[in-house]
Amino acid sequence: MVTPQRSGQDRVPPHPDVRAVGLQQVLEALVDPVRRQIVRTLYAADQDLNCGAFVLPVSKSTATHHFHVLREAGLIRQHYIGTSRMNGLRREEFEESFPGLLRAVVGNE
Repeated sequence: MVTPQRSGQDRVPPHPDVRAVGLQQVLEALVDPVRRQIVRTLYAADQDLNCGAFVLPVSKSTATHHFHVLREAGLIRQHYIGTSRMNGLRREEFEESFPGLLRAVVGNE
């Protein structure tokens, strides 16, 4: 049996349209301090970072959960480069739907 090769596009997890995400879901995602730390790190980096670039006070599986919650809330976009899962802040899209919210979150701590 031959396993078909997967393209990079196949390895991109689904991302919601930020315009379809409600403020309640966004606030629930940002209430957790670990998730706020991830958002602050991406905001400061101004570039995509792999999961290993984050110094988080949680296990890998818990960190994976936090990244998932942020992705489902439309805050981050994830994609692969080789075997590295990259994370990027959806800054422009998010600013259109929730003007000033990211600046308020990252500037608050």
